[in-house]
Amino acid sequence: MTSSLSNTELSTKVDQAAEAGEQFSKLYYETTDKKRHLLQKLYLDSATVVWNGNAVKGLEEIIKFYDTIPTSEHNLDSLDCQPLTDQISGGQMTICVKTLGTVKYDKAKPKIFHQNFILTSVNNVWKIVSDSFRFQE
Repeated sequence: MTSSLSNTELSTKVDQAAEAGEQFSKLYYETTDKKRHLLQKLYLDSATVVWNGNAVKGLEEIIKFYDTIPTSEHNLDSLDCQPLTDQISGGQMTICVKTLGTVKYDKAKPKIFHQNFILTSVNNVWKIVSDSFRFQE
């Protein structure tokens, strides 16, 4: 955070980021696992996804990409959320959300994964700017 923020302002932003990140991660993984057809509502039109080294840019391409991934079941073990100093969308709050857990696709064995999101608030709705997913192998 910039040095112009007081400790109280910084603490408030950290608390807001933690609450928003927790709510967002629950929504994201529930949508990915059970309502994948609604994923488009979570991404900006200009979003970027890097999924195990495969880069996908733009909402339409992201949705096409997720349509190729088998049915999933995510379980989170760790979640960390931080406010970012650089604001992406017209002065709206921007946060980084980091998750770690296991994912099981169809009948395959569970795999450990980590995922990082950059989120920005658009009309008081969190949208994904950037999404990076990687298996921990």
